[in-house]
Amino acid sequence: MARFVEMRRHTDNDGDVLTPEGVAAALRLGVALAGGYRVAVSTGAQRATQTVGCLLAALGEVVPDGLVVEPGLRSAREDRWRSLYKEAGSGELAAMRSTDPEFVAREAAALGAALGRVLDRLGDGDRALAVGHSPTHEAAVLGLTGDLIAPLAKGAGVLITEDHGSFRVDPLDP
Repeated sequence: MARFVEMRRHTDNDGDVLTPEGVAAALRLGVALAGGYRVAVSTGAQRATQTVGCLLAALGEVVPDGLVVEPGLRSAREDRWRSLYKEAGSGELAAMRSTDPEFVAREAAALGAALGRVLDRLGDGDRALAVGHSPTHEAAVLGLTGDLIAPLAKGAGVLITEDHGSFRVDPLDP
């Protein structure tokens, strides 16, 4: 049984709102999406929800289970992530993990569990579209699959394929 989650980072923002350029980028990206989503998922942040809305509007397809919020895909420790980025001198999750391995391990486990809940919503062959943030999307992938991925540019993402408990992670360009 294969299930798929397309994880994307939100597009350009100013605070928690997409900029006009971010809206335009999300609309351009939405036209090129694979489609066929059973459910769309946001972290609950306005910039993520707004990106999902633009992506789906441009895609122009029905999403049978609609748009849901999985708050577990958003860290309650965003301030710590920002300070860790500065301490590590990099947005690479490996560098952050070297700087504070216990924090990254705890966060990756919690975020990975939330990503697992998204997969649990899916049946055989189903796809989800999940929009969120960096580096927490990268940490969720680590927590679920054990794979370290590069920092996601705005609008970029990864496709996670789960088949009988094994995972494959493939990059998606913006």
